[in-house]
Amino acid sequence: MNDGKRIPWIVGVSGASGTPYAAAVLRGLLDAGESVDLVVSRASRLTLLDETGIAFRDAHWREDLAAWLARGADGKPDTFSVDLGDVRYWAAGDLAAGPSSGSYPAKGMLVVPASTAAVAGVALGLSKDLLQRVASVTLKERRPLVVAVRETPLNGQTLKHMVALDEAGAVVLPASPAFYAGATHIQDLVDFVAGRVLDAAGVPHQLYRRWEGELGGALSSD
Repeated sequence: MNDGKRIPWIVGVSGASGTPYAAAVLRGLLDAGESVDLVVSRASRLTLLDETGIAFRDAHWREDLAAWLARGADGKPDTFSVDLGDVRYWAAGDLAAGPSSGSYPAKGMLVVPASTAAVAGVALGLSKDLLQRVASVTLKERRPLVVAVRETPLNGQTLKHMVALDEAGAVVLPASPAFYAGATHIQDLVDFVAGRVLDAAGVPHQLYRRWEGELGGALSSD
């Protein structure tokens, strides 16, 4: 903790496929020395179990989170080493949690990955769980909100919800990896999306090679 001056980024993980994106964002925030408040939705636990084999439990969240963040996007355990010393966890059903109030200090919120259900809930101002409530609070307090949408194709209703989020001040950031950075592994593609999320939040990182105006630059640097 930071001597009582801890102001975290809140990370919300919804039930969309893409738990490696969330893991990469969390690692990036912690590597940058940021404090993190974490909300894992009930639906995302099913996705996490399906994509990683990890059962995320409230009573053992630190142990389960450590196993998750240590895992590479290719499924290999113990790929990363992560210090969870400044992570605080809030249960998704706890609507009395600190971040549910605008008076709770926070730098902003990153929803990654964001399901279409989460997008709709936030756009409509619903608060069916803590993730949606915190996102609504983030908007009303005029704090940064980054929504990393992970779905394809997108129907008209979801597109309208995304426009509503943009108009409300959120950054709508589709989980769409690029290839100019010279990706050679699945982790590179995951890190590109995570890096763009952190870019939108203004958090420094070195997760991907930035475009420098040189065609074929990624190939020539290999």
